[in-house]
Amino acid sequence: MPALAEKGFRAIAPDWIGFGYSSKPERRDFSYTPDAFIQALADFIAVLELESFSLVVQGFLGSVGLQYALRNPDKIERLAILNAPVSSAAKLPWQIQQLGLPLVGDMLTQDPLLVDRTLEKGSGYRVSDKDLDIYRRPFLKSSDAGRSLLATVQQLQLKQSMAELESGFQNWTQPTQIIWGMRDRWLPFSQAETFANSLPKAEILQLEEGGHYPQEHWSSKVSDGLLPFLRRQLL
Repeated sequence: MPALAEKGFRAIAPDWIGFGYSSKPERRDFSYTPDAFIQALADFIAVLELESFSLVVQGFLGSVGLQYALRNPDKIERLAILNAPVSSAAKLPWQIQQLGLPLVGDMLTQDPLLVDRTLEKGSGYRVSDKDLDIYRRPFLKSSDAGRSLLATVQQLQLKQSMAELESGFQNWTQPTQIIWGMRDRWLPFSQAETFANSLPKAEILQLEEGGHYPQEHWSSKVSDGLLPFLRRQLL
């Protein structure tokens, strides 16, 4: 984010509803389904009055951003994907699945240390205490953060989302960049490669040392890859 801003880009990184510093509504007020997240993102973009922009998505909830892009292609100038599910072969790892189990998930999602375990398991690297403090803070402040995480995992609907992506991206023509941490333990590179080969304007940047969260430990390499992609003149 700072690297992009320093180069003159307006970089915006909102927290999803239920996460970080965003509100954490009860299920009766927000369903935590992909459609609900997509509408929330659309509303956010409308408030900012963004006519078009480049979208960068990452992680399993990044599938929601990809669904938004498919449903609103006129808004998307460029699309960048960092270790997000893009195939019907993608599966939620047990590390995340268990967070949505009845009773078990209720307990696990109230444990602030689950942040440590999930981030470090996915990345394969130690996350600094300074960064972990930021991720833990919502869980320490209120039980709402855990309940939102539980609802999100239970309502993720990954199979249906992947079916929409596989069908919709057959007609995708916007420039697309895939930045992939090659040490991702949860999403194999072969899925990203197959996806990229199906698109007419796709490029791949492999980060050999990166894991599922390449932006955490290799942010400079991510920004170095994004900058020329975002600057490139649209044809």
